[in-house]
Amino acid sequence: MLEELKEELVDLLQELPENDLVCLTSGNVSIRDTRSGLILIKPSGVPYDQIDISKIVVIDIDGNIVEGTYKPSSDTASHLYIYQHYSDVNGIVHTHSRYAAVFASLGKNIPVVFTETAEEFGGEIPCSDFVLIGDSEIGKQVVKYGKGYNAVLLKKHGVFTFAASARRAVDLAILVENSAFIAWHALQMGNPEGFNPEEIQTLYYRQQNIYGQ
Repeated sequence: MLEELKEELVDLLQELPENDLVCLTSGNVSIRDTRSGLILIKPSGVPYDQIDISKIVVIDIDGNIVEGTYKPSSDTASHLYIYQHYSDVNGIVHTHSRYAAVFASLGKNIPVVFTETAEEFGGEIPCSDFVLIGDSEIGKQVVKYGKGYNAVLLKKHGVFTFAASARRAVDLAILVENSAFIAWHALQMGNPEGFNPEEIQTLYYRQQNIYGQ
């Protein structure tokens, strides 16, 4: 079932290691099917180069396995919590990307030191409180801190991004790491000036409403 979405999910999962957003089997991506409401998610602990459509797990919004012989991601409960609280979210990504993880390990937001961060996120990328992994607590932190940003640093852990599509959520995960990379290096070189709130909102509005076709 949902073969096309499974193929899309496999392709998107491969982009995480290709963009150095994960190490070994860490991280995950999920997609919600807008027609059935079913959710496709990465299998737990399977190396990325071994994932094909036969290993994708299909679950319902309550976490019951509808199709698949593998255990779903250990972050499944958090994905479900986010889907339950954001009806317009149909894609979620979790990564351990390196520079973003530096900010997360310090409990610091990623500051807006260049235009792309303002354009894509509309402000600093927020860092959550620390919670343990394994149930819906991470999802609760994402909902608490992520509204309006579509990205959250999980204190001492990693990154969650979410969007109307899984494609967009993966793009945001790449952009989070790029923002962290530039911010970290800017902070090593000096005291970056940043932007005032009006500049940030102008940049964000243009990117979200005018840029592109």
